[in-house]
Amino acid sequence: MRKRMYLIPAGFILFILFFTVFGERGLLRIYHLNKDRQELQKKADTLKTDNESLRREIEALKTDRRYLESIARKEFGLVRPNEIIYRFSSSATRTAPPPAGQKK
Repeated sequence: MRKRMYLIPAGFILFILFFTVFGERGLLRIYHLNKDRQELQKKADTLKTDNESLRREIEALKTDRRYLESIARKEFGLVRPNEIIYRFSSSATRTAPPPAGQKK
């Protein structure tokens, strides 16, 4: 009889403890939700930074002629009139000329 007096409250406490840790609103669920929230916050911060850099680039494209010219030169290979372009091949892509008297 005395054992039963201790078992019923102990069982009830274990039942409550189980749902406190493993339940739908339990400690494990809260831990996982906090972890997900931190990851989403990092992703949002990264996206905000990317958006800000894109806004600056858009503004520069709208207003800064020198930036626009540099983009046109790099991306499209445009040059000014009477401008001479020199292109040098790298030493790795050059091949030595065949010795005299031999064909390739």
